[in-house]
Amino acid sequence: MRKIAVVLKGYPRLSETFIAQELLGLEKAGFDLSIISMRRPTDKKRHPVHDEIRAPVTYLPEYLYQEPLRVLKALWTSKGKPGFGQAFRTFLKDLLRDPTPNRVRRFGQAAVLCAEWPEGADWIHAHFIHTPASVAAYASLISGIPWSCSAHAKDIWTSPDWDLAGKLAASRWTVTCNLSGFDRLKGLTAGRGGVHLSYHGLDLARFAPFDGLRSGGDGSSAERPVTILSVGRAVEKKGYDVLLKALAQLPAELHWRFIHIGGGAKLSDLKRLTLSLGISDRVTFEGALDQQDVLARYRSSDIFALACRVTADGDRDGLPNVLVEASSQGLVCVSTDVSGVPELLSDGENGFIVPPEDPAAFSAALERLIRDPALRLRLGAAAEQRVRADFDHHTSIRQLRALFEDGWKAA
Repeated sequence: MRKIAVVLKGYPRLSETFIAQELLGLEKAGFDLSIISMRRPTDKKRHPVHDEIRAPVTYLPEYLYQEPLRVLKALWTSKGKPGFGQAFRTFLKDLLRDPTPNRVRRFGQAAVLCAEWPEGADWIHAHFIHTPASVAAYASLISGIPWSCSAHAKDIWTSPDWDLAGKLAASRWTVTCNLSGFDRLKGLTAGRGGVHLSYHGLDLARFAPFDGLRSGGDGSSAERPVTILSVGRAVEKKGYDVLLKALAQLPAELHWRFIHIGGGAKLSDLKRLTLSLGISDRVTFEGALDQQDVLARYRSSDIFALACRVTADGDRDGLPNVLVEASSQGLVCVSTDVSGVPELLSDGENGFIVPPEDPAAFSAALERLIRDPALRLRLGAAAEQRVRADFDHHTSIRQLRALFEDGWKAA
């Protein structure tokens, strides 16, 4: 059985179920994994899938000064490895372009990884092409062990071209989960190839078809308000300020309620915004929930909404996994034409897509769905059909398995 050291920014994380699902899928496909986490967990809860993953977890020092003896011992041990000199020269070159403590941390973490190498591992795979891939790239140079990468969203769009191009050239292969990210990375490879498109998909056994009944409300009854759900961290790229403004613009006679699931730095700001918009009595913030509770909310809601946007620094979603999850339950979605969203949703066919930063357009889409329960059911059913036909995670696991096996043969 081949063993892979998987470098993650943090583990476990409630917001990264797609990674946990992939790890479990790889284990079921016959791979032995060792998880290398750059940060300790901060979430108070964990998903059931995390308890099914057998891989041991090693936590690197998040800040080098917190474990100085461990870092110094690792540097001394790694210095004796044949690739240390080349790795250090590459690090110095990178440091000139990125003179930050973050860059220094990544080299120190790579040294610790190499000094405490998981026994039997003969491949490194990084999730996210920014900081985890930096650790993987330096560790690969030091150890001589090949590496690969899964790139997603923020890591693609907020990393400079020189950093991405260097990692794409050094890694054996890279996969990404949305077409816009694929096009950006492909354009930086100078025709060398090695970038592959692979949608995460869902473990459809966990997201079995929902055969219950939704409310059927049309917004006319205060006793049966239409429930609008959103799941996502309260961060700028999720566009929750736009979504709340859209809700505030709904006609006064419509009866609805909005439920938000997720933590995030801007949660307090959003709560204050509901007060200033006069909709706080219709909005519930439930905080972070595990996957089973989220699934229950998908099934008890009428509409799913996510107002994705591109932030000033270029950060954006790829293809938000929550849209795929909601669609798998026949829950109609409203979102924006950002990144990979149109790769799942087709406007008017299996959901509604509106421009980002446009509360009025988002509100109009919500109003149409609130007033028309039959339309909600029709579009939700079409979205579920799309997910069950094209977003089964077994497809992505097969793609990854082939890439790993071909990589080992070529190594």
